[in-house]
Amino acid sequence: MATNPTGHGFFRNAIGAMMAARERQASRYVAGALLRYDDATLLANGYDRAELEKRASASSYPF
Repeated sequence: MATNPTGHGFFRNAIGAMMAARERQASRYVAGALLRYDDATLLANGYDRAELEKRASASSYPF
């Protein structure tokens, strides 16, 4: 039985891709939730509104 060059099987690659997609989805969700705070609160906690807006809208999905 042949294996792929990275040494990982199909199911391991599929789970890895699914986990990466969920991490990106969670990052967008958290960025959107943080954007509800005012600028002073964001700055006090070390966040930049422009960076959060970019992260919240970064989507490779068409919907």
